[in-house]
Amino acid sequence: MTVRDVASRLRAEARSVNERRLLVLAGAQDAGFDAAGDALDAADIDPANATLVGHRDALRCEHVTPRNAGELLGTTRDAVVYDATEECRPNALGRVTGAVDGGGLLVLVTPPLDAWPDARDEFDDGLAVPPFGLEDVTGRFRERLVATLRAHRGVAIYDVDSETVVDDGLTRPAPRLASPETSPPAEHAFPEAAYEACLTEDQMTAVHAFESLSDPGSAVVAEADRGRGKSSAAGIAAACLAVEGLDVLVTAPSFRSVRELYARADDVCDRLEADYERPDRTRLDVADAGRIRFAKPPAAADLPDSPDVVLVDEAAALPVRLLGEFLDAPRVAFTTTVHGYEGAGRGFDVRFRDELAASEFDVTDVRLDDPIRYAAGDPVEVWAFRALLLDARPPVDPLVDDATPDTADYTVLDQATLAGDEHRLRETFGLLVAAHYRTEPDDLARILDAPNLSVRALCHDDHVVAVCLLAREGGLDAETREAMYTGSRVKGNMLPDVLTSQLRDPEAAAPVGQRVVRIATHHAVRSRGLGSALLEAVRAEFDDTDWLGVGYGATPDLLDFWAANDFSTLHLSTTRNDTSGEYSAIMLDPQSDAGAALAERHESWFADRVAGVLADALTDLDPDVARAALAACDATPNPGLSADSWRVVAGSAFGSAMYSVDPEPFRWLAVCALVRDDAPALADEADEAVRRERLFVLKLLQCRPWDDVADTLDYHSTGQAMRAFGDALQPLCEAWGGAAVEAERERHA
Repeated sequence: MTVRDVASRLRAEARSVNERRLLVLAGAQDAGFDAAGDALDAADIDPANATLVGHRDALRCEHVTPRNAGELLGTTRDAVVYDATEECRPNALGRVTGAVDGGGLLVLVTPPLDAWPDARDEFDDGLAVPPFGLEDVTGRFRERLVATLRAHRGVAIYDVDSETVVDDGLTRPAPRLASPETSPPAEHAFPEAAYEACLTEDQMTAVHAFESLSDPGSAVVAEADRGRGKSSAAGIAAACLAVEGLDVLVTAPSFRSVRELYARADDVCDRLEADYERPDRTRLDVADAGRIRFAKPPAAADLPDSPDVVLVDEAAALPVRLLGEFLDAPRVAFTTTVHGYEGAGRGFDVRFRDELAASEFDVTDVRLDDPIRYAAGDPVEVWAFRALLLDARPPVDPLVDDATPDTADYTVLDQATLAGDEHRLRETFGLLVAAHYRTEPDDLARILDAPNLSVRALCHDDHVVAVCLLAREGGLDAETREAMYTGSRVKGNMLPDVLTSQLRDPEAAAPVGQRVVRIATHHAVRSRGLGSALLEAVRAEFDDTDWLGVGYGATPDLLDFWAANDFSTLHLSTTRNDTSGEYSAIMLDPQSDAGAALAERHESWFADRVAGVLADALTDLDPDVARAALAACDATPNPGLSADSWRVVAGSAFGSAMYSVDPEPFRWLAVCALVRDDAPALADEADEAVRRERLFVLKLLQCRPWDDVADTLDYHSTGQAMRAFGDALQPLCEAWGGAAVEAERERHA
């Protein structure tokens, strides 16, 4: 049997049941491309409806590189050929799989399967971070990939070197019953044409749920796996709302994620014969009515131009903090992927759901289960979920409900253990996916193969309840450190890179550290100290390293958590993350003399420069983030001022002097008050002390106008805020001012 025979039969079977099939062409790359061309031709696939994803443009069809595989999101192809001989990138594999239409073929061009795990490609080169080399990277992820290809139904394997069929991939399915005809709900507010645009009963149900957005105070949550049409349903609803006259703001991690939403909105406007314009790809303006427009999440969270409705697509890919900001909109909808390479929705489900439920919105939930592009039970989807762990989840709640630090065992999950234990791997990866919006299939390969990464966990009754992903960083030679200092990027050494290239410390990359890349606790047992217990065990195991460190999107709660675990603030980034909208914090926990020296010099410098940064790049930083970051810094800045400066400060605290004549000593005292553990409280009442700390941040460090400060902190007037400012200075003057302050105080008395 030739490859043409295999492809023709696979395609015929796939079309008969509206499923996809997977064809593996294993062997030499050139022979693989020749076989792929023959396969597409024999399967009667129009080159205009096929895409080659790889580094070489070797077929007569559209070509994109693996790094640009995201261009296929929102598109549908009869066939996608993925060349995995030069680079097997898990994210790209997940993306291209979802683009293949029912009745279509996914074609993988691979090295010989027996030899593939030992081959090294461009993705592996990215895992070989200094001081490790390519020879240190393992092939466990590809071992997993090969095993799943050989085991799953609907996967044909053809050896292009020997021109032999290893597996024809045919499943010989029973005939399918015709799908029942869909019909709109008996009562509906959106036009009939909107429901005629729906492809499944599920999609009609979702569109009907979106009707509630016509009324202020309504919220909708639509959940589905990939390919179920949730974004299309949102697009149909967006068009109806815009025709009604509403301003609809759409947001997603990237515009490419919502291309299908806009395509469906165009279609519905055409069906409704609405007069509309498309000024650009992100805008749809309905004449004498409403509009649909797009903004990236951080900008959209500010609700620009006061939209009537906000549609948040792929909400599971956004941090909970950012999701909460959309609750200020009059109406809001969230569409979220339950499983997928973007990350599963457990963070949305477990954390944000409570916040949404506590809001004043009337929430409507809807779930879409029926696939749109292919039939339920599609073998390629089943394979992709297994191979890439797209459906990985933490243990179910009842298995871990009783877990505490005393009942949990510290476990070293080395790469060989994870690769050989599917149960442990799925729980570990599922917990990482549930806790972090950026966990993706590339991370699965990194966990299994990257020489700089290691995994540690706490297990209760043999189930993972807390997990920590660590990256070895630093320990770089003098030549590499110099290259880093002069602007070269050194892979896999995030903390040393920031401290060296941005903060200009030429020796920062010499000490060896372990950076906490991810840490996650099972949602059912949070707030029991398991995360802290895991960090303590990690600290004990790695007591021969110079430091433990972490970099993350800073929030007050996270800063408090890391500070409680003895990590100290060294740096706040001066730009926001494009997706999360958060500024990042870098913190260190020194383990050795070298680590302590590194931490001390950066803690001291952070205290010295933070006032200038807050008055400039970080003037919009949440004051509670600033307070927590300063409180977490282990520096001990000296509050001593000159006699002249103390007289100015004391005159403002006890008399009528104006701080604006010399703001610098006030700013330095604010830094000392917020950083030093021995600083006096700014007020007797704890709540008022916190408000005065915020006052110091907003006025002294971020230099905001008095009216803005008074309004933000709920003072009755600017005068009241000014008086609180003077009162807050008094305990600092009394504790640190000495004779100069006492003399000034007596004069005013």
